[in-house]
Amino acid sequence: MSSVAQTSVARARSENAFSDFKPAYNEAQAMAEANRCLYCSDAPCITACPTGIDIPEFIRKISTGNLKGSARTIFEANILGMSCARVCPVETLCVGDCVYNQLGIPPIQIGKLQRYSTDRAYAKGWQFFQAGADSGKRVALVGAGPASLACAHLLRRRGHHCTLFEKREVVGGLNTTGVAPYKMKADRAADEVEWLLAIGGIEVRTGVELGRDLSVADLERDYDAVFVGFGLGPDGWLHAAGEDLEGVHGAVDYIERLKLGQVDLRDAQRALVLGGGNTAVDAVRELRGLGVADVRMVYRGDEAHMSGYAHEWAAAKVESITGVWRTVPTGFVGQGGKVAGVTALRADENKRPIPGTEHTLPADLVLLAIGQGKLGALLAEVDGVTVSRGRLVVDDQQHLGRPGWFAGGDCANGGKEVVNATAEGQHAARTIDAWLNDNHSLRGGQHA
Repeated sequence: MSSVAQTSVARARSENAFSDFKPAYNEAQAMAEANRCLYCSDAPCITACPTGIDIPEFIRKISTGNLKGSARTIFEANILGMSCARVCPVETLCVGDCVYNQLGIPPIQIGKLQRYSTDRAYAKGWQFFQAGADSGKRVALVGAGPASLACAHLLRRRGHHCTLFEKREVVGGLNTTGVAPYKMKADRAADEVEWLLAIGGIEVRTGVELGRDLSVADLERDYDAVFVGFGLGPDGWLHAAGEDLEGVHGAVDYIERLKLGQVDLRDAQRALVLGGGNTAVDAVRELRGLGVADVRMVYRGDEAHMSGYAHEWAAAKVESITGVWRTVPTGFVGQGGKVAGVTALRADENKRPIPGTEHTLPADLVLLAIGQGKLGALLAEVDGVTVSRGRLVVDDQQHLGRPGWFAGGDCANGGKEVVNATAEGQHAARTIDAWLNDNHSLRGGQHA
């Protein structure tokens, strides 16, 4: 690994106060659970997995004590299988489609079994893949999150040299900076980056941003193909009075600083998180877990229609987190330059503010989790690239309209799960490999 990559990974490590939301299995628990699996021949859990992991096969190998084979089965389909075992919403994917659900029997805990196998692979230092014979081709990957990492790893196995360009000083994207630490800690995300980069031949350049330090012309001069996986943009804001008060933050940015150990919460007693999606749920649970006594989530709709996962919100309520429903924030009030509360209106059943219902919710910390911007505008002026509502438009092969350009992950799908980004990155890698093997290249205008 390059010294730049080592520095990036090291800076991502941080300690925090969270225990695992889904505790790991020990050997006895894993064996007992694996032996409950029916090993369905037409397993719906496989179809429910965006990366198509052969779930019955990896579970069967656990039950027979073949942990190395189990881990290989997982990683062959999903190279980010370790992190996905922790962060995937399995309740709505593989576990949600387990046939036991139809029988009124608790479903197989696929995520925990996947974690059991992949954690042991990491602990034992098992490496299942090696770089392919040098093809002489170079691929640039813009962004160093899950989509780009998955794409780069598979391309390297096919013999292509890869360079990851990342605007941050840390590698791993939201796995490192955005996933709630009760799901996966930053140091574990760093372990995954180290494991992936150990294949060799993947260069990492941090502190490099498209449009500032890197141009389309640079990429097409120096590389044979380009993959864009730069994720989503900055937090959305209300653009309301008082938003610049101390103590008002974008939730994604704040979560990143929490994960990297750059936040001191000792003076926070009452926190509000504005929004009703998964970022909002992550934020309230993090704040509560770090000791903030009064944490509330403020949503303009009602509890039944919030977009955050129901199982995670149920866990949040157990932790004494409350929801403030049908409430539309309108501004912020302060005292001595610091936020003291959020002004709001009640909302009707259609989320529309009701005039004359003004009130103030007290708080000394406010996080906005009302969405993120899209970064498609960075390529909006590039010939052949189509941007729709800030999202890069790709075809079913992850190809952008411009020859030699491909994209995947949040910048193309609008903001889905890590497993979707992984699937798209790997799919793009296969398409890129085929394109390069047909003697296409951006360098020298050979793409025509």
